[in-house]
Amino acid sequence: MTTIPVDAEAGDAGASQAVKAQLRLREMILAGELPGGSRIAELAIVDKLGMSRTPIRAALMRLEQEGLLQALASGGYAVRIFSEQDVADAIELRGTVEGLAARLAAERGVPEAVLDEAGACLDAVDAVLRQSALDDEAFTRYVSLNQMFHTLLAGMAGGTVIARELERVVNLPFASPSAFVVLQANSPQARDMLVVAQHQHRQVLDAIARREGTRAEAIMREHSRIAQRNLRDAVQGANLERMPAVRLIRQVG
Repeated sequence: MTTIPVDAEAGDAGASQAVKAQLRLREMILAGELPGGSRIAELAIVDKLGMSRTPIRAALMRLEQEGLLQALASGGYAVRIFSEQDVADAIELRGTVEGLAARLAAERGVPEAVLDEAGACLDAVDAVLRQSALDDEAFTRYVSLNQMFHTLLAGMAGGTVIARELERVVNLPFASPSAFVVLQANSPQARDMLVVAQHQHRQVLDAIARREGTRAEAIMREHSRIAQRNLRDAVQGANLERMPAVRLIRQVG
């Protein structure tokens, strides 16, 4: 029987606490509980989360690496405020890396089982979009399936480098494929925009299956333009009740 050292168990527990603190702090920031530009009061966070200072400090460092916080010259951290250009660049970067992943997948070839799994995911999206109007439950289902498809796409290139870099890019604030989808809920044009995105999903999967690398890359670069449009809509007429995190974006002009 293998005995796990006590210090190893303690280390695992500390890492777990840091991850929990990171997730909770991210939720607080994106929910507007910690406003943009505000300084993080470490002791207040310790009290609120009921954790020691060690995992809280580790979580703050990770959130700085993600880009949600900025280190202050005087010490400590503040919630970062983003320009529209910051977010637009992050989305553009995601489109570029996803395009590269799609091209490499097409050029290298993808196992039939993986293509079938991605196709089944898109079939499920089609089932959601058959509804004439989408309620909150349908939007939640769409977001989950959309994330699943993009994750499958990231892994199609093979290896770990592209998948790792794409994961890093997607974790940039507001850069994920579904970052602004929630703002479309209850919009008259919501379903139409999702149908366009779904058509692009189908086209890129077809291009990969046909080993058409240039076409696959171009489709994913174009696909990111939908997110750019959603960004503009978000900052110009944001429904802050649905997505309070938009307060962190500073509108140009």
